[in-house]
Amino acid sequence: MADIDKDESDSLQVEFEWLLRKEVHAVLAQLQNILQECGRRFPVPLFGTDGPQKQDKFVLTTPPDQLKCIVSVMGDNITQAEITLKVQRQQNVIYRTSIQNDSPWKLQQVQDAGNHLQHALQHIDSVDPDYSFRSSEEVLHLLGDILGCLQRGRTSLIVPRKRTIDDLMKSRNMRSLVPNLPEDLAISFYIQSHKLVLAVYHLSTVHGNLKFDTFQAECSVPWISEVLVLFTVALQLCQQLKDKICVFSQYKDFSATSTNTAAVVW
Repeated sequence: MADIDKDESDSLQVEFEWLLRKEVHAVLAQLQNILQECGRRFPVPLFGTDGPQKQDKFVLTTPPDQLKCIVSVMGDNITQAEITLKVQRQQNVIYRTSIQNDSPWKLQQVQDAGNHLQHALQHIDSVDPDYSFRSSEEVLHLLGDILGCLQRGRTSLIVPRKRTIDDLMKSRNMRSLVPNLPEDLAISFYIQSHKLVLAVYHLSTVHGNLKFDTFQAECSVPWISEVLVLFTVALQLCQQLKDKICVFSQYKDFSATSTNTAAVVW
């Protein structure tokens, strides 16, 4: 029985050393390619490059013509928009406002996601291809940093940051609107999953209590769908390697040396 246990232990030790020496670097190379491809989908310059930015135009509407917006987006900025909205009060009141090139509306989520993507690649680039990993903890620490960046980047696009009505009305972006909207109206452009959303908030006082109604229009943005797929693929690949390392780390009683004679620490 002892000989069987020793054979199993030796076999697992050899597999673990191969994992550290070969498979970790192979997965990091795959991750690097995926994230570079992801970066090429972004409309903002990443990785220190200043590539040309193209302008995309979208139409956001909600029936029955309560809200309509024709919007031009370049990079992480809404550079132009023509917004028409109808508010139901005693009678239908139509408001029109716009965004002009000289005062764009900032889509901070795009820049945030791009920053997290760059940080993930920096962690990968910091590992020399010839470096010899010596422990599961060392690899798990690296994978934890990469996973954290990828999760934050993906979340930046999927879950917009919650803001109060007061924050929205006082935001710098609201000053981009020409002409200004009445004080009981606020709007917000944001990204949620693969969609660009325009939300309108109408404030009112009911029996002394401040309330607001909201309605929104949205449209699909192709590059965001592609980026989210690549984020997800990278996350799955990274998590699979982490899970495999965790399985080996359960065998902490192994003690052997790697092929380069350095001690392997579990």
